[in-house]
Amino acid sequence: MQHTDQESKSGNDVQSADPKASKSESQETINNTSKFNVIRRNGQVTAFDGSKIQVAMTKAFLAVEGGQAAASRRVRETVEQLADQVYMALFRHMDDGGTVHIEDIQDQVELAMMRAGEHKAARNYVLYREKQNEKRARAKARAEKNEPEAAANEEVLHVIDADGNRKPLDMARIETIITEATRGLKGVTKELIIKDVRRNLFDGMAESDVNASVTMSARQLIEKDPNYSHVTARLLMDGIRAEALSFINGEPTVATQKDMQEIYPDYFGKYIQRGVELNLLDSELTRYDLPRLAAAIKPERDKKFTYLGLQTLFDRYFIHMGKTRIELPQAFFMRVSMGLAINEIDREARAIEFYELLSSFDFMSSTPTLFNSGTLRPQLSSCYLTTVPDDLDGIFSAIKDDALLSKYAGGLGNDWTRVRGLGSHIKGTNGESQGVVPFLKVANDTAVAVNQGGKRKGAMCAYLETWHIDMEEFLELRKNTGDDRRRTHDMNTANWIPDLFMERVAKDESWTLFSPEEVPELHELYGKAFREQYEQYELAAQNGGIKNFKVIKATDLWRKMLGMLFETGHPWITFKDPCNIRSPQRHAGVVHSSNLCTEITLNTSDAEIAVCNLGSVNLPHHVTDKGIDHKKLEKTITTAMRMLDNVIDYNFYSVPQARRSNLKHRPVGLGLMGFQDALYSQDLAYATEAAIQFADETMEAVSYYAIQASSDLAAERGTYPSYDGSLWSQGILPIDSVQMLKEERGQFIEQDQSSTLDWDTLRDKIKTQGMRNSNTMAIAPTATISNISGVSQSVEPVYQNLFVKSNLSGEFTVINPYLVEDLKKLDMWDDVMVNDLKYFDGSVQPIDRVPEELKAKYATAFEIDSRWLVEAASRRQKWIDQGQSLNLYMVEPSGKKLDSLYKLAWVRGLKTTYYLRSIGATHVEKSVDSSSNQAPQISEPGSAAPKACSILDPDCEACQ
Repeated sequence: MQHTDQESKSGNDVQSADPKASKSESQETINNTSKFNVIRRNGQVTAFDGSKIQVAMTKAFLAVEGGQAAASRRVRETVEQLADQVYMALFRHMDDGGTVHIEDIQDQVELAMMRAGEHKAARNYVLYREKQNEKRARAKARAEKNEPEAAANEEVLHVIDADGNRKPLDMARIETIITEATRGLKGVTKELIIKDVRRNLFDGMAESDVNASVTMSARQLIEKDPNYSHVTARLLMDGIRAEALSFINGEPTVATQKDMQEIYPDYFGKYIQRGVELNLLDSELTRYDLPRLAAAIKPERDKKFTYLGLQTLFDRYFIHMGKTRIELPQAFFMRVSMGLAINEIDREARAIEFYELLSSFDFMSSTPTLFNSGTLRPQLSSCYLTTVPDDLDGIFSAIKDDALLSKYAGGLGNDWTRVRGLGSHIKGTNGESQGVVPFLKVANDTAVAVNQGGKRKGAMCAYLETWHIDMEEFLELRKNTGDDRRRTHDMNTANWIPDLFMERVAKDESWTLFSPEEVPELHELYGKAFREQYEQYELAAQNGGIKNFKVIKATDLWRKMLGMLFETGHPWITFKDPCNIRSPQRHAGVVHSSNLCTEITLNTSDAEIAVCNLGSVNLPHHVTDKGIDHKKLEKTITTAMRMLDNVIDYNFYSVPQARRSNLKHRPVGLGLMGFQDALYSQDLAYATEAAIQFADETMEAVSYYAIQASSDLAAERGTYPSYDGSLWSQGILPIDSVQMLKEERGQFIEQDQSSTLDWDTLRDKIKTQGMRNSNTMAIAPTATISNISGVSQSVEPVYQNLFVKSNLSGEFTVINPYLVEDLKKLDMWDDVMVNDLKYFDGSVQPIDRVPEELKAKYATAFEIDSRWLVEAASRRQKWIDQGQSLNLYMVEPSGKKLDSLYKLAWVRGLKTTYYLRSIGATHVEKSVDSSSNQAPQISEPGSAAPKACSILDPDCEACQ
C-alpha cells in the first residue's frame, strides 16, 4: 500500500468544504492546484498534486473495507469529500499560491478521517506513516555511519548566495550551531529545533534566509520553556556575526560562538577603524589602546541575551552602514564605555570598568547614551525640561529648541503655564489671545515630525498648572471628538497641581482659574507662599482688580481631571509642591514641570533648560536569597555614578541653555529596574507588607550608595557650581526633606520616615566633601533597556505571565521564567498549562490547580490593587531626590476608585504619577476579581493611613 508523500505548512483550524458543492466541483477544485508547491522531506520542491491525496486515502479505506462494489462506491464518495476538506484546510488562505509541507498535508488527511468518524481507516493511515518514519530514521542512521547505500539516497539541498550562485547547504554546520545554542540550558531539546529546521529548509532557498528560518524554528518554542528565548537569541547571533564580520573583513565570514574567543579581539580593532573611516564613530576612539580593550572583551557574554533583548539591540542600537549592522554586542558595550571614559586619565582602565558593568547587565545606561556614545554627536542625555515664555518669539524659539533636542533622542517636558489664556488682551495688536492650546498643537506636530532619525518616536509632555484659565480646554487635548485644531493626539499632557487645589477638593471648596499674565507670581511660588499670593489674587478678582478669571468648584474640576484621565489616559496627575519643597536646589530656582515620563524634577528658567542623564541598576542582580548584596550594590553604584557624571562633560548639547544648566548643576538620575524579578527571587508577592518593606530597604540602599558616590566624586573632582545654599550644603538629605513637606503642608500628609542605615556618617562626609551632583536619583520607566537586560520593567508588577510583546522590532513571546520554574517544581508545567495561560491572558488566578501561594506571588499588574503600588512608591519616594515614573493599573475604573487612588498618592507624599492603565472588557470577563489582593493595611504606629484617607473622602475604599 502506498500513501501520499507531500507536505504543507501548518494545517491548523481546518474548515470543511461547502456540503452543497457537487462532486464535479470538488474534483475540479482538487485538481486545480498548479499554483501550489510542496516541500518534500528531502527539501526538494515539487508541484502539488491533489489526486495523490485521494489515492492515499482510498488505499487506507480499501485496506480496511475490502474491494466490494458497494464499499468501493462509498469509499469513493467519502474520499472525494474528505480530500476537498483537506484541500480547503491547506490552501484557503493562499489565494495567490504558496508552498506547503508534506508532513502537514498528512496531518490534515489524518484529521479529516478522524473528524468524519472513519477511525479504522485513520488508524491504518497512522500506522503506515509510523512505519515510513521508522524506515527514514534507519536510512538516516546509515547515512550518519557513512554507509554507501544510504549516502547515495541522501539528497543534498542547495541555497542561492548573494551573487546568485547555487551551492550546497551546510546542514552539518546548522546542527553544530543549534547544538552550541542549546548547550548548558535546561528544558530545551536540540532535536526539536533540528527537526523543525529540516522541515522548513528547501532546495533553492536564498542563503540569506537560512538563519531566519533556523531562528524562527527555536522562536516558536519559547512558550514551552523560557530558555528557548536564550536559544533563539544565540541562533540569531549566528546571523548577526556573519553580517558584521563579513562587512568588516570585506568577504563572506561565518563563525561559531566558540570561534569568537579568537575572532573578537581581531574584529574589534578593525571595527573601530572602519567605523571611524565611515564617519560613524569619533576618531578619538582610535587613540585608545585598542589591543588592551580587545583583550578585556568577554565573548561568552553574547550568550546572556534573551531573544527580545538581542533583536532589539540589533534592530535599533547597533552601528550600521545602510542596512548592514557592523557592530557585535560586546563591541557595542565597549564602544559605549569608551565614549563615557573619553575624558578619564586612565581611560582604558575606566572603559574596561564601565564595560564590565554594561555587558554583565548589572547596570544599563539609558537609550540615548547607548545610541550615541562614541559617535560624532554624543547626545547622551535622556531628558530635557523647558519653560515657555509668554511672547511669540519666545514660544517659537522654545518649539525650535524642542525640535533640536528631540532630533538626537531627547525626551521633552515643557512648562506652558506662563502662556496667557484664551480671551486675554494682547497689547501689541489690541486683540484677544487664542490661549495656549493652538501653540500646543504646533508643538505636537513638531514632535511627530522630528522622530529621532527613525530610532524611536519623538515625544514630549506639556505641563500646565491647575489654576490656568485654559485648564478645562487643556484637559480635553487628547479627546477624539471636537475641533481637531484644538487637539494634540500625539503629545502627552500632565496637570501640575499645587497642594492648595487638593486641599480645596478635600474640603469641597471653590477654585479660581486665572490667566498667567495677570497673576505672574503664582508661577514662581509654592507651598505657603503660593497659598498667600493665590488668596490675595482671589480677593483682587472679587474686587474687580483682575479681569480674566473664572470661579468653579474644585471638586468639579477634579472630577473632570479624573474623567479625562480615564477616557484618554491624560493629563497625568503630578504634584507641584512636593517636587519643590523637597528639591535640593530650591535655592537656585523653581521646578515648573517634570519630564516626558514624570520622574525628573529639576529647575527651569528662560536661561536654563534642565537636563538629566539616566541609567538603571539591575536590582535582581544585587539581591540573593538572603537579601540585598550590599557589597556588590555599592560597587555597581559607585561605577554607575561615575559614568553618569562623565556624561555631563562629554555630552553634545544642541542648545546653549541646556549646556549652561547641566554644567552648573550637574544633575543625574540613577534608577533601578527589575523590582518584580527581585521580589520573585525573595519569594515575595507584590501585594504584601513584606514587599513594601523590601521596596523601602532596597531604595534606601540605592540612595545611600548613590549619595555617597556623588560625594566621593566631589572629593576627587570638586562640588557642582551651585552647591552652596542647597539642601545638601545644609546637611538635609532626601530622607530629611520629608519632614519639610510635612511642616509646609500641615495636613493631608502621611509618609513613613523610618531608616536602617548609618545616615549620620554620610551627612558628615557630605559636610566635608560636598556633592558632585545637584540631584542623584530618578526611577525611569526603563521600557527598552529592561528588555535588553532581560528583566521586568522599572518598579512595575509583571504585565502578564505569558504574552506577545510588540515594539519597533516586531512581536515577541514573553513568558515569566520564575513562574515556569515554580510550576516545574510542582510538576505542573506542560502544554495544558501553556494553553491555559494563553486563554486566560497570562493569568494564573482562574487556574484551579495552581496553589494559592503561587497565585498571590504571580498576580499580574491588573490583579494587584494599585494602592499597593502607591504604598511601595511612597516608601521609595522618601529616599529619592527626584521622582519616579509610576504607572497605575485598574481593571474596571470608576470615579470613586480613581478619586481614592489619586488622593492616596497625594497623601502618601508622591511627587508624580504616570499612566493610568485600564483593561478591555473582554479581558475582564476572563479575569478574576482582584479583591483577593486587598488594599494595604498599614499596621505600624503613627502611620494613620485610614485616618488620612477618611479626611479626604469618608467613603474612601483604601480605608476598608
